Amino acid sequence: MSLAAYAWRRLALGLVQVLAVVTGVFLLVQALPGDAAVALAGDNPDPGRIERIRAAMGLDRPAPERFAEWLAGLARLDLGESLVSGRPVAEFLLDGVGPTAVLAVLTLVLLLPISVLVGVLAALREGSALDRVLTSVSVGLHAIPEFALAVVLIAVFGVQLGWLPPTAVGVDLLAEPAALVLPLLVLLARPICSISRLVRAGMVDALASDYVRHARRLGIGERRVRLAHALPNALAPAVQQVARTADWLLGGVIVVEAVFVIPGLGTTLVDAVAGRDLPVVQGLAVVFAVTTVVVNLLADLVAFRLSPRAEVAA
Repeated sequence: MSLAAYAWRRLALGLVQVLAVVTGVFLLVQALPGDAAVALAGDNPDPGRIERIRAAMGLDRPAPERFAEWLAGLARLDLGESLVSGRPVAEFLLDGVGPTAVLAVLTLVLLLPISVLVGVLAALREGSALDRVLTSVSVGLHAIPEFALAVVLIAVFGVQLGWLPPTAVGVDLLAEPAALVLPLLVLLARPICSISRLVRAGMVDALASDYVRHARRLGIGERRVRLAHALPNALAPAVQQVARTADWLLGGVIVVEAVFVIPGLGTTLVDAVAGRDLPVVQGLAVVFAVTTVVVNLLADLVAFRLSPRAEVAA
């Protein structure tokens, strides 16, 4: 199967996944407890006022009708308006996308080279003290939840030692990059552990494979054998894990933004859920879902291209 044919097939599957996620998001949001009209009516609301608010927000209409209207809006890239403030949901995205994009992009940019370096070093010194130390540290860090690691780092480096800002309150992340250090450490810790272990395992298998032994018999230099023959096969499963990490990163960003008080999309989502602002919740969930599908599609294409065995088998 050619790369183009594989890409079209994965794209069609991705569109089906997006539609399924959009439907699931709408149903789950409708199932949230509480009533936005009651929340907006204030303390001791009058039943008539609640009904007027429900009518103004369209909550008195059947769910299928509201779903069809929402789908029609999505087709026009219209995510609707906030029930609480009346602002377009797109404005909430624009307000929060900056800090979230900075965190996510920096995490992904740093993740792959560090993970590959750690995994390759461990594989080239398989069974050595360095290999055992890296493996032990990876297992230990991977077992620590993000919020727990964040609290420990804040307590030690932000409060006790005072080396780094403990939160991002009133801080411009780009102007004061020191405020990004602790959040990035939290976001990088677990993915580096999992991806480096995959790279190590793939590199060990590749170095012991028949094609690497044949390349050595042909007199190809050891450095070229490792970088041009063994490493690409070791990277294929790691690239797919990066895609799964992107899925995790969307949830991890929410936790990190909440702990470090970063005004990004995660904080916006938490506030919208607390305020029963259904269009904002739905819009953010759709954006997260589409991002996940696109990242997985790109990762599958890269993994397909890196793995010569996949092309031969196809």
